[in-house]
Amino acid sequence: MGAAGPVTRTEEAAVTFDAMWRDLGAVGRDGRTGGYHRFAWTREDHTLREWFVGEAQQRGLDVTVDRVGNQWAWWGDPDAAVTAGTPGVVTGSHLDSVPDGGAFDGPLGVVSAFAALDALREKAFEPDRPIGVVNFVDEEGARFGVACAGSRVLTGAMTAERARSLTDGAGISMAEAIRTAGRDPEDLGPDAATVRRVGAFVELHVEQGRHLVDVDAPVAVGSDIWPHGRWRIRTLGEANHAGTTRLEDRDDAMLGFAAAVIAARRAAQAHGCVATVGKVAVTPGGVNAIASEVTGWLDARGVDQAAVRALVDDVTEVVADFDGLVVEDSWTGPTPFDPALVRRLATRLGGIPVIGTGAGHDAGILANAGVPTAMLFVRNPTGISHSPEEFATSEDCHAGVDALVTVLTDLAGART
Repeated sequence: MGAAGPVTRTEEAAVTFDAMWRDLGAVGRDGRTGGYHRFAWTREDHTLREWFVGEAQQRGLDVTVDRVGNQWAWWGDPDAAVTAGTPGVVTGSHLDSVPDGGAFDGPLGVVSAFAALDALREKAFEPDRPIGVVNFVDEEGARFGVACAGSRVLTGAMTAERARSLTDGAGISMAEAIRTAGRDPEDLGPDAATVRRVGAFVELHVEQGRHLVDVDAPVAVGSDIWPHGRWRIRTLGEANHAGTTRLEDRDDAMLGFAAAVIAARRAAQAHGCVATVGKVAVTPGGVNAIASEVTGWLDARGVDQAAVRALVDDVTEVVADFDGLVVEDSWTGPTPFDPALVRRLATRLGGIPVIGTGAGHDAGILANAGVPTAMLFVRNPTGISHSPEEFATSEDCHAGVDALVTVLTDLAGART
C-alpha cells in the first residue's frame, strides 16, 4: 500500500484542521500581547488535555495515558501489534508553550495529526499497523526548567526522582503540581511498555528559522538536532541598601552574573555557537536593594558538541572568578534522526528539502532512546519562534497535513 508520491489534498482534512485550530486559539492566549501561556499541570494544560481527549473520542480512538502523563490516541491495537512484531506508527507533538509563546510551536503537530487521520479515513484507508497521535507533556520546560520532561522521564533519560524535585518560580515542585492536577506523582517513571508500542515516530513542527523561506519550500524533512543544553548560573553577594552602601563596601551578586552573560555571548561568537540567558531570578529582588543572589539559566547550542562544551567552560571560568557556580540542568548530544527513515520520507515526498535544526524536540529524545524517528517542518514566513510573531500560512499548514498523510500512508500501509 506504500505511496509513490505526495497524496492529493482532501477537503475534509482542511476543514477539520481549520475547525480544530479555531477551537484551540483562545486557550491560554494573552489578549494584550497575542502570546500564549500554556504551562504544564495548570488550568490551561487541563483544558488542552480535555480537548485532546475530545478530539480522539470523536474519531473513535482509544486514549491512554502513560506513567508520566503523556497522552496517546490509537487507531488500532498497539499491544497486539507489538506481539505481532509490527509496532505502531506515531505522530503528534505537544500543546504547552513558552511564556508569551507562539500559536504554532507544538499544537501544529497535534492538530495536523488528527487532520491527517481524517484525510486517511476519507480515502477509506485501512492501516496495516496501528497509528497513534501523541501529546507530550511539558515539552517546553517553561515551568520547571527542563525541556522535554515528558519524553525524558518516559524513556528514562531523566529520573522520576529528579523530575519530582524540580521547582517552578513560585517554589512549587513538579510533584506538588502533578498532585494538584489530580495525578499521583509516585506514578511518575519510565514506561517501557509504552515506548515498545512506537515502531516509528514522525513529528510535524513549524520551522523555527528561515531556511524554508530562503529555499521557497512549504515543507521539509528534518535530518538531525544540534547538541544543546541548559545550565544554571548562580552568583552570590550580600544584600544591602542601594542608596547608602558605598561602592567599595558592596558585594553585588549582579556583577558576577552580568560578567557571565557577557562571557556567554563572547564565547558563543568564538566557538561558532549560539547562547542565551533568557531567565533570571534575583534575591531579594528589590529595586533599592543590592542583590545577595542571582540565578540565571544559560541555553547553549551548536553544530559541534565540543564547541558547545568549550563555550560553557569559558562561562564557568568567568563565574568561578566571582565565587559562583555553573550547574548542568540538561544536556542532549548530537541527535541524528534515522537515516533510512529520513531518506524514505524525502523520497516519498518528492525530493523535498532535508534540513537540520538547533531546536530541541521530543522527537530527539525518542531518537536517542532507539525509536526510528524523523521530523517534518512547515515554513514559517516570519522566521520567528517562541514569540507571538511565530506564524505559518493556512496554505502551508494544509501542505504539512498533506505531507503527513503521505508519510502515514507509506509507513502504516505496508509492513516493513
